[in-house]
Amino acid sequence: MDLALLRTFVTVHRAGSFTRAAALLGLSQPAVTSQIRTLERQLGRPLFLRQARGVTPTTIGDELAHKAAPHLDALVEIAETGLDDDSSLRTLHLVGPPEFTAERALPALMELAGDDGQGFALRASFADPDGALEGLAAGHHDLAITTARPRGALLTATPLCDEELVLVASPRWAGHLAPDRHHLRGGSALENLPVVEVHESLPFVARYWAAVFDAHPAASGTVVVPDLRAVLACATGGAGLAVIPRYLCAAALQRGELLALLDPPVPPLRTYFLAVRTGTLAMPHIARAHDWLLRKAAGWF
Repeated sequence: MDLALLRTFVTVHRAGSFTRAAALLGLSQPAVTSQIRTLERQLGRPLFLRQARGVTPTTIGDELAHKAAPHLDALVEIAETGLDDDSSLRTLHLVGPPEFTAERALPALMELAGDDGQGFALRASFADPDGALEGLAAGHHDLAITTARPRGALLTATPLCDEELVLVASPRWAGHLAPDRHHLRGGSALENLPVVEVHESLPFVARYWAAVFDAHPAASGTVVVPDLRAVLACATGGAGLAVIPRYLCAAALQRGELLALLDPPVPPLRTYFLAVRTGTLAMPHIARAHDWLLRKAAGWF
């Protein structure tokens, strides 16, 4: 069986679309379609069901991807490393949310760097959950830290840790927002306070309000910045109310720069997952980083 056909097949399986696969492979869509048809003729079975938006693998297609993908990934690893390279270093490609990756994952992985001959080179990038999982499936990354659990058999995810979300504001706003959940019920207090968030949809404030008050916040973002570290800086500077993971705001709370406005009996949590392509944990450098992050995460929160 032609390895080029298998490579195209795995790319289509991961991308869920001939069009996206063609872009990833640098081929035309007709070329990708032709290669998949050739492989289907060789196997005598359909591998994908064509739909209006992309393709869905058949049972045979899923089975073939599960068997072939890890071996193709291993061949790519050999090609990238080089047969004549006797160095033990391998490159680990990590993707995750910017704040958590910078504050938690990267410092932990730096502890693996050393002179023991078992280290690895590291390339990190930032992405939202959908982008991280799409890039992982397409083979651009080896490990993905995400708040979304992937579906399907091609990606495997392990719960990494839970982070607590805290409703905070600078002391200047404390008098405007009494720490009483009945006062806050329904989000009425938010209507009179500025809000700092990462997106216009208020994802963190909405999650907090739904979990604590079983309500939707009646407010809009006054300051919107796409990074929780920027949200922290703005909230500390008095820009308004914010919902921030405790690990990010713990120091500001301890210094009195921020106040926790509520202490709910069951604080809202957000779960992180550590995802890989199925079968790639057979690669020592990926397995070592994966296991190390799971061990370190046990003491993060």
